[in-house]
Amino acid sequence: MAWTVFGVMIVLLLMGFPMMIPLLAGTLTGFLMIFGDFGQLETAVQQIIAGIRPASLIAVPMFIFAADIMTRGQSAGRLIDMVMSFVGHLKGGLAVSTATACTMFGAVSGSTQATVVAVGSPLRPRMLKAGYKDSFVLALIVNSSDIAFLIPPSIGMIIYGVVSNTSIAELFIAGIGPGLLILVCFSIFSVIYAIRNDVPTEPKAAWAARFKAVQKALWPLGFPAIIIGGIYGGIFSPTEAAAACVLYALILEVIVFRELDLRGVYETAKSTGLITAVVFILVGAGAAFSWIISFAQIPQTVLGAVGIDDMGAIGVLFVISIAFFIGCMFVDPIVVILVLVPIFAPVVDAVGLDPVHVGIIITLQVAIG
Repeated sequence: MAWTVFGVMIVLLLMGFPMMIPLLAGTLTGFLMIFGDFGQLETAVQQIIAGIRPASLIAVPMFIFAADIMTRGQSAGRLIDMVMSFVGHLKGGLAVSTATACTMFGAVSGSTQATVVAVGSPLRPRMLKAGYKDSFVLALIVNSSDIAFLIPPSIGMIIYGVVSNTSIAELFIAGIGPGLLILVCFSIFSVIYAIRNDVPTEPKAAWAARFKAVQKALWPLGFPAIIIGGIYGGIFSPTEAAAACVLYALILEVIVFRELDLRGVYETAKSTGLITAVVFILVGAGAAFSWIISFAQIPQTVLGAVGIDDMGAIGVLFVISIAFFIGCMFVDPIVVILVLVPIFAPVVDAVGLDPVHVGIIITLQVAIG
Protein backbone atom coordinates (compact mmCIF):
# COMPACT_ATOMS: atom_id res chain seq x y z
CA MET A 1 0.00 0.00 0.00
CA ALA A 2 2.81 2.41 0.89
CA TRP A 3 4.34 2.25 -2.57
CA THR A 4 0.94 2.66 -4.24
CA VAL A 5 0.12 5.80 -2.23
CA PHE A 6 3.49 7.42 -2.82
CA GLY A 7 3.50 6.24 -6.44
CA VAL A 8 0.23 8.08 -7.12
CA MET A 9 1.67 11.23 -5.55
CA ILE A 10 4.92 11.06 -7.53
CA VAL A 11 3.11 10.53 -10.84
CA LEU A 12 0.85 13.54 -10.22
CA LEU A 13 3.85 15.65 -9.21
CA LEU A 14 5.69 14.72 -12.40
CA MET A 15 2.57 15.69 -14.36
CA GLY A 16 2.87 19.19 -12.91
CA PHE A 17 -0.14 19.31 -10.60
CA PRO A 18 -0.06 21.73 -7.63
CA MET A 19 1.13 19.96 -4.47
CA MET A 20 -2.29 20.00 -2.83
CA ILE A 21 -3.61 17.66 -5.56
CA PRO A 22 -1.04 14.86 -4.99
CA LEU A 23 -1.58 15.15 -1.23
CA LEU A 24 -5.34 14.79 -1.52
CA ALA A 25 -5.01 12.08 -4.17
CA GLY A 26 -2.67 10.13 -1.89
CA THR A 27 -5.19 10.50 0.93
CA LEU A 28 -8.07 9.26 -1.25
CA THR A 29 -5.97 6.35 -2.51
CA GLY A 30 -5.20 5.37 1.06
CA PHE A 31 -8.88 5.55 2.04
CA LEU A 32 -9.89 3.42 -0.93
CA MET A 33 -7.28 0.77 -0.18
CA ILE A 34 -8.09 0.60 3.55
CA PHE A 35 -11.88 0.87 3.56
CA GLY A 36 -12.69 -0.39 0.05
CA ASP A 37 -14.87 2.64 -0.74
CA PHE A 38 -15.28 6.31 0.14
CA GLY A 39 -17.93 5.74 2.82
CA GLN A 40 -15.58 7.02 5.54
CA LEU A 41 -14.52 10.06 3.53
CA GLU A 42 -15.98 12.42 6.12
CA THR A 43 -13.10 11.36 8.37
CA ALA A 44 -10.69 12.91 5.87
CA VAL A 45 -12.66 16.15 5.96
CA GLN A 46 -12.53 16.11 9.75
CA GLN A 47 -8.75 15.65 9.63
CA ILE A 48 -8.38 18.56 7.20
CA ILE A 49 -10.33 20.80 9.56
CA ALA A 50 -8.40 19.52 12.58
CA GLY A 51 -5.14 20.23 10.76
CA ILE A 52 -5.82 23.94 10.39
CA ARG A 53 -7.48 24.33 13.81
CA PRO A 54 -4.40 24.83 16.08
CA ALA A 55 -4.24 28.39 17.38
CA SER A 56 -0.49 28.51 16.73
CA LEU A 57 -1.16 28.59 12.98
CA ILE A 58 -2.68 32.05 13.35
CA ALA A 59 0.91 33.30 13.59
CA VAL A 60 1.59 32.24 9.98
CA PRO A 61 -0.63 34.81 8.18
CA MET A 62 0.37 37.41 10.76
CA PHE A 63 4.09 37.05 10.04
CA ILE A 64 3.42 36.88 6.28
CA PHE A 65 1.41 40.11 6.50
CA ALA A 66 4.09 41.88 8.56
CA ALA A 67 6.81 40.73 6.15
CA ASP A 68 4.84 41.96 3.13
CA ILE A 69 4.28 45.36 4.75
CA MET A 70 7.99 45.75 5.47
CA THR A 71 8.98 44.59 1.99
CA ARG A 72 6.93 47.43 0.50
CA GLY A 73 8.32 49.98 2.98
CA GLN A 74 11.65 51.38 4.17
CA SER A 75 12.62 48.82 6.82
CA ALA A 76 14.95 46.78 4.60
CA GLY A 77 16.68 49.86 3.20
CA ARG A 78 17.40 51.24 6.67
CA LEU A 79 18.87 47.94 7.84
CA ILE A 80 21.06 47.75 4.72
CA ASP A 81 22.36 51.30 5.22
CA MET A 82 23.24 50.59 8.85
CA VAL A 83 25.20 47.43 8.06
CA MET A 84 26.96 49.05 5.08
CA SER A 85 28.09 52.00 7.18
CA PHE A 86 30.07 49.69 9.47
CA VAL A 87 31.51 46.97 7.21
CA GLY A 88 31.10 48.28 3.66
CA HIS A 89 34.68 49.61 3.52
CA LEU A 90 36.27 46.26 4.43
CA LYS A 91 37.48 43.72 1.88
CA GLY A 92 34.36 41.83 0.86
CA GLY A 93 32.36 44.31 2.92
CA LEU A 94 29.56 44.65 0.39
CA ALA A 95 29.05 40.87 0.31
CA VAL A 96 29.25 40.66 4.12
CA SER A 97 26.73 43.50 4.33
CA THR A 98 24.39 41.62 1.99
CA ALA A 99 24.57 38.43 4.06
CA THR A 100 24.12 40.37 7.31
CA ALA A 101 21.22 42.42 5.94
CA CYS A 102 19.50 39.23 4.76
CA THR A 103 19.88 37.74 8.23
CA MET A 104 18.63 40.87 9.97
CA PHE A 105 15.64 41.26 7.67
CA GLY A 106 14.93 37.55 8.07
CA ALA A 107 14.84 38.12 11.82
CA VAL A 108 12.37 40.92 11.17
CA SER A 109 10.12 39.19 8.63
CA GLY A 110 10.56 35.42 9.03
CA SER A 111 10.07 35.02 5.28
CA THR A 112 12.72 33.83 2.83
CA GLN A 113 10.86 35.19 -0.20
CA ALA A 114 10.35 38.61 1.39
CA THR A 115 14.05 38.76 2.29
CA VAL A 116 15.14 37.96 -1.28
CA VAL A 117 12.93 40.74 -2.66
CA ALA A 118 13.61 43.37 0.01
CA VAL A 119 17.39 42.92 0.25
CA GLY A 120 18.25 41.41 -3.12
CA SER A 121 16.55 44.08 -5.23
CA PRO A 122 18.69 47.03 -4.06
CA LEU A 123 21.95 45.15 -3.39
CA ARG A 124 22.27 42.89 -6.45
CA PRO A 125 22.89 45.76 -8.93
CA ARG A 126 25.28 47.33 -6.45
CA MET A 127 27.30 44.11 -6.07
CA LEU A 128 27.44 43.57 -9.84
CA LYS A 129 28.71 47.12 -10.31
CA ALA A 130 31.37 46.49 -7.65
CA GLY A 131 32.76 43.57 -9.66
CA TYR A 132 31.16 40.50 -8.11
CA LYS A 133 30.11 37.72 -10.49
CA ASP A 134 26.37 37.36 -10.96
CA SER A 135 26.48 33.67 -9.99
CA PHE A 136 28.13 34.55 -6.67
CA VAL A 137 25.70 37.40 -6.04
CA LEU A 138 22.61 35.29 -6.66
CA ALA A 139 23.94 32.39 -4.59
CA LEU A 140 24.81 34.70 -1.69
CA ILE A 141 21.44 36.47 -1.67
CA VAL A 142 19.36 33.31 -1.97
CA ASN A 143 21.32 31.30 0.59
CA SER A 144 21.64 34.18 3.06
CA SER A 145 17.90 34.73 2.79
CA ASP A 146 17.39 31.09 3.76
CA ILE A 147 18.79 31.96 7.19
CA ALA A 148 15.32 33.47 7.74
CA PHE A 149 14.15 29.85 8.06
CA LEU A 150 16.35 29.49 11.17
CA ILE A 151 16.21 32.95 12.74
CA PRO A 152 12.89 33.60 14.53
CA PRO A 153 10.22 34.26 13.47
CA SER A 154 10.36 31.23 11.15
CA ILE A 155 7.23 30.02 9.37
CA GLY A 156 8.90 26.64 8.84
CA MET A 157 9.43 26.29 12.59
CA ILE A 158 5.80 27.17 13.26
CA ILE A 159 4.60 24.45 10.87
CA TYR A 160 7.02 21.92 12.37
CA GLY A 161 5.95 22.86 15.90
CA VAL A 162 2.29 22.35 15.05
CA VAL A 163 2.86 19.03 13.25
CA SER A 164 5.19 17.57 15.90
CA ASN A 165 3.51 19.20 18.92
CA THR A 166 6.80 20.89 19.87
CA SER A 167 7.12 24.23 21.69
CA ILE A 168 7.41 26.98 19.07
CA ALA A 169 9.05 29.29 21.60
CA GLU A 170 11.82 26.73 22.24
CA LEU A 171 12.29 26.25 18.49
CA PHE A 172 12.64 30.01 18.02
CA ILE A 173 15.39 30.37 20.62
CA ALA A 174 17.19 27.22 19.42
CA GLY A 175 17.43 28.56 15.86
CA ILE A 176 19.35 31.73 16.73
CA GLY A 177 22.77 30.09 17.28
CA PRO A 178 22.84 28.00 14.08
CA GLY A 179 21.54 30.94 12.07
CA LEU A 180 24.29 33.27 13.30
CA LEU A 181 26.92 30.56 12.78
CA ILE A 182 25.87 30.20 9.13
CA LEU A 183 26.07 34.00 8.76
CA VAL A 184 29.66 33.93 10.05
CA CYS A 185 30.55 31.16 7.57
CA PHE A 186 29.02 33.11 4.67
CA SER A 187 30.89 36.24 5.76
CA ILE A 188 34.25 34.44 5.94
CA PHE A 189 33.71 32.93 2.49
CA SER A 190 32.73 36.35 1.11
CA VAL A 191 35.94 37.93 2.40
CA ILE A 192 38.04 35.12 0.90
CA TYR A 193 36.19 35.47 -2.42
CA ALA A 194 36.75 39.25 -2.49
CA ILE A 195 40.47 38.85 -1.75
CA ARG A 196 41.00 36.15 -4.39
CA ASN A 197 39.10 38.12 -7.05
CA ASP A 198 40.50 41.52 -6.01
CA VAL A 199 37.06 43.10 -5.60
CA PRO A 200 37.35 46.83 -4.78
CA THR A 201 36.11 48.14 -1.44
CA GLU A 202 33.52 50.81 -0.71
CA PRO A 203 34.43 54.23 0.74
CA LYS A 204 34.65 54.28 4.54
CA ALA A 205 31.70 55.95 6.26
CA ALA A 206 32.29 58.67 8.84
CA TRP A 207 31.18 58.04 12.42
CA ALA A 208 28.52 60.72 12.05
CA ALA A 209 27.05 58.81 9.09
CA ARG A 210 27.19 55.56 11.07
CA PHE A 211 25.41 57.11 14.02
CA LYS A 212 22.72 58.50 11.72
CA ALA A 213 22.29 55.10 10.03
CA VAL A 214 21.88 53.42 13.43
CA GLN A 215 19.27 56.00 14.41
CA LYS A 216 17.27 55.30 11.24
CA ALA A 217 17.50 51.53 11.77
CA LEU A 218 16.29 51.61 15.38
CA TRP A 219 12.64 51.39 14.32
CA PRO A 220 13.05 48.21 12.23
CA LEU A 221 15.26 46.69 14.94
CA GLY A 222 12.23 46.83 17.22
CA PHE A 223 10.84 43.70 15.53
CA PRO A 224 13.37 41.23 17.00
CA ALA A 225 12.89 42.91 20.38
CA ILE A 226 9.13 42.33 20.14
CA ILE A 227 9.50 38.71 19.06
CA ILE A 228 12.38 37.49 21.24
CA GLY A 229 12.00 39.89 24.16
CA GLY A 230 8.22 39.64 24.17
CA ILE A 231 8.10 35.84 24.07
CA TYR A 232 10.88 35.17 26.57
CA GLY A 233 9.93 38.07 28.78
CA GLY A 234 6.58 36.39 29.30
CA ILE A 235 4.69 39.24 27.63
CA PHE A 236 3.56 37.46 24.45
CA SER A 237 2.91 33.99 23.17
CA PRO A 238 4.35 33.40 19.66
CA THR A 239 0.90 34.04 18.18
CA GLU A 240 0.47 37.28 20.13
CA ALA A 241 3.98 38.35 19.11
CA ALA A 242 2.97 37.88 15.46
CA ALA A 243 -0.06 40.13 15.95
CA ALA A 244 2.12 42.72 17.69
CA CYS A 245 4.53 42.63 14.72
CA VAL A 246 1.67 43.38 12.31
CA LEU A 247 0.57 46.36 14.41
CA TYR A 248 4.16 47.60 14.70
CA ALA A 249 4.74 47.22 10.94
CA LEU A 250 1.57 49.18 10.17
CA ILE A 251 2.56 51.97 12.56
CA LEU A 252 6.05 52.13 11.04
CA GLU A 253 5.23 52.07 7.34
CA VAL A 254 1.89 53.93 7.41
CA ILE A 255 2.34 56.53 10.16
CA VAL A 256 6.09 56.95 10.83
CA PHE A 257 7.70 56.36 7.40
CA ARG A 258 4.51 57.11 5.41
CA GLU A 259 5.42 54.61 2.71
CA LEU A 260 2.01 52.91 2.57
CA ASP A 261 -1.44 54.42 2.16
CA LEU A 262 -4.75 52.64 2.75
CA ARG A 263 -4.77 51.28 -0.79
CA GLY A 264 -1.28 49.88 -0.25
CA VAL A 265 -2.39 48.23 2.98
CA TYR A 266 -5.38 46.72 1.16
CA GLU A 267 -3.18 45.32 -1.64
CA THR A 268 -0.80 43.91 0.96
CA ALA A 269 -3.65 42.28 2.87
CA LYS A 270 -5.03 40.78 -0.35
CA SER A 271 -1.63 39.34 -1.26
CA THR A 272 -1.28 37.91 2.25
CA GLY A 273 -4.72 36.34 2.00
CA LEU A 274 -3.82 34.53 -1.23
CA ILE A 275 -0.56 33.20 0.20
CA THR A 276 -2.25 32.17 3.45
CA ALA A 277 -4.98 30.31 1.56
CA VAL A 278 -2.37 28.21 -0.24
CA VAL A 279 -0.48 27.51 2.99
CA PHE A 280 -3.60 26.48 4.90
CA ILE A 281 -4.85 24.25 2.07
CA LEU A 282 -1.47 22.50 2.13
CA VAL A 283 -1.56 22.20 5.93
CA GLY A 284 -5.08 20.75 5.88
CA ALA A 285 -4.31 18.32 3.07
CA GLY A 286 -1.07 17.35 4.79
CA ALA A 287 -2.92 16.66 8.05
CA ALA A 288 -5.36 14.31 6.30
CA PHE A 289 -2.50 12.57 4.51
CA SER A 290 -0.54 12.20 7.76
CA TRP A 291 -3.57 10.64 9.43
CA ILE A 292 -4.14 8.08 6.71
CA ILE A 293 -0.48 6.99 6.55
CA SER A 294 -0.36 6.71 10.35
CA PHE A 295 -3.61 4.72 10.37
CA ALA A 296 -2.18 2.35 7.77
CA GLN A 297 1.17 2.15 9.65
CA ILE A 298 3.00 3.23 6.51
CA PRO A 299 5.81 4.95 8.51
CA GLN A 300 6.68 1.65 10.18
CA THR A 301 6.63 -0.12 6.80
CA VAL A 302 8.83 2.42 5.02
CA LEU A 303 11.33 2.89 7.85
CA GLY A 304 11.47 -0.84 8.49
CA ALA A 305 12.36 -1.42 4.84
CA VAL A 306 15.46 0.77 5.16
CA GLY A 307 16.43 -0.71 8.55
CA ILE A 308 16.41 2.62 10.38
CA ASP A 309 15.57 0.97 13.71
CA ASP A 310 19.13 -0.40 13.94
CA MET A 311 20.94 2.84 13.09
CA GLY A 312 20.93 4.60 16.46
CA ALA A 313 20.47 8.34 17.08
CA ILE A 314 23.27 9.51 14.74
CA GLY A 315 22.07 7.27 11.94
CA VAL A 316 18.50 8.49 12.36
CA LEU A 317 19.64 12.12 12.18
CA PHE A 318 21.64 11.32 9.03
CA VAL A 319 18.65 9.68 7.32
CA ILE A 320 16.37 12.56 8.36
CA SER A 321 18.84 15.11 6.98
CA ILE A 322 19.16 13.31 3.64
CA ALA A 323 15.39 12.80 3.32
CA PHE A 324 14.51 16.45 3.96
CA PHE A 325 17.39 17.76 1.87
CA ILE A 326 16.40 15.69 -1.17
CA GLY A 327 12.66 16.23 -0.64
CA CYS A 328 12.97 20.02 -0.62
CA MET A 329 14.92 19.97 -3.88
CA PHE A 330 11.70 18.98 -5.64
CA VAL A 331 8.76 19.85 -3.37
CA ASP A 332 7.66 22.89 -1.34
CA PRO A 333 9.30 22.89 2.13
CA ILE A 334 5.96 23.13 3.95
CA VAL A 335 4.73 20.01 2.17
CA VAL A 336 7.91 18.10 2.98
CA ILE A 337 7.55 19.00 6.67
CA LEU A 338 3.88 17.97 6.67
CA VAL A 339 4.57 14.62 4.99
CA LEU A 340 7.89 13.49 6.46
CA VAL A 341 7.66 14.66 10.09
CA PRO A 342 4.84 12.20 10.96
CA ILE A 343 6.81 9.42 9.24
CA PHE A 344 9.96 9.99 11.29
CA ALA A 345 8.24 10.96 14.57
CA PRO A 346 7.98 7.37 15.96
CA VAL A 347 11.68 6.71 15.32
CA VAL A 348 12.72 10.05 16.85
CA ASP A 349 10.84 9.13 20.02
CA ALA A 350 12.23 5.58 20.01
CA VAL A 351 15.90 6.64 19.93
CA GLY A 352 15.36 9.44 22.47
CA LEU A 353 16.17 12.45 20.30
CA ASP A 354 15.09 15.91 21.45
CA PRO A 355 12.30 17.10 19.09
CA VAL A 356 13.65 20.67 19.32
CA HIS A 357 17.09 19.46 18.18
CA VAL A 358 15.51 17.46 15.38
CA GLY A 359 13.37 20.46 14.43
CA ILE A 360 16.42 22.69 13.98
CA ILE A 361 18.16 20.07 11.82
CA ILE A 362 15.01 19.64 9.73
CA THR A 363 14.62 23.40 9.33
CA LEU A 364 18.26 23.71 8.25
CA GLN A 365 17.96 20.91 5.69
CA VAL A 366 14.71 22.39 4.40
CA ALA A 367 16.46 25.74 3.90
CA ILE A 368 19.43 24.13 2.11
CA GLY A 369 17.21 21.92 -0.07
